[in-house]
Amino acid sequence: MYSKTRRIFGYEALLRLNDRDGNSIPPDAFIPLAEKMGLIEEIGTWVLYAATRQIAGMNANDVIAINLSPEQFKSGKLVGIVKDALLQADLAPSRLELEITESPLLDDQAEVAFQIAALKDMGVYIAMDDFGTGFSSLSYLWKFGFDRIKIDRSFINALEEDPERSLGLVESIVLLRKKLVMEITAEGVETQTQSAILSSLGCDVLQGFYFGRPEPLSLPAPDPKDRASFPKVG
Repeated sequence: MYSKTRRIFGYEALLRLNDRDGNSIPPDAFIPLAEKMGLIEEIGTWVLYAATRQIAGMNANDVIAINLSPEQFKSGKLVGIVKDALLQADLAPSRLELEITESPLLDDQAEVAFQIAALKDMGVYIAMDDFGTGFSSLSYLWKFGFDRIKIDRSFINALEEDPERSLGLVESIVLLRKKLVMEITAEGVETQTQSAILSSLGCDVLQGFYFGRPEPLSLPAPDPKDRASFPKVG
């Protein structure tokens, strides 16, 4: 949600998995397993097609944000998959935002940089997710030309627990964003107090349970068994 106008900015695609008893399996449990089993690229491809088709049927200004696994960069097919997903969904590239963490940037920087540049040339927005955790190297921000920084929720939670330190950190990130001409999203906003503080600091977009909880969209997603139009990634 835009902090100034309180208008909905868009949605983030979240993948959920239940066990045989219908109990939810947390993403931090099944996604690493899918990566280890070599399934994450195929799953990620399905998510790209499903999410872009769903958002295409909604408000013409809404953006869909999709998290990418580091594994999706390794085959070199990501750019083609994204291009085809947008084409089939008839979705403008500017309505797609791809989120990546620092992990893939630590491996093959040249190959990742090439793919990010190709996606940006296409008109897709690129966001650094969980900024403030890990190495958070400032060199990544200018080298890869991110369009958005997503401040990690741990800093947002600390706004009320340890305001003196966290306020300074968040304010520094916002100032950095102005110098590098990026937008800022604050993740994990859960209270009115956090929302007010982040708005006053100049965060562009606020995201969290305070504005709404995850729920399935009403539009049908593509059948995961129907892969006729999906590019081969294996």
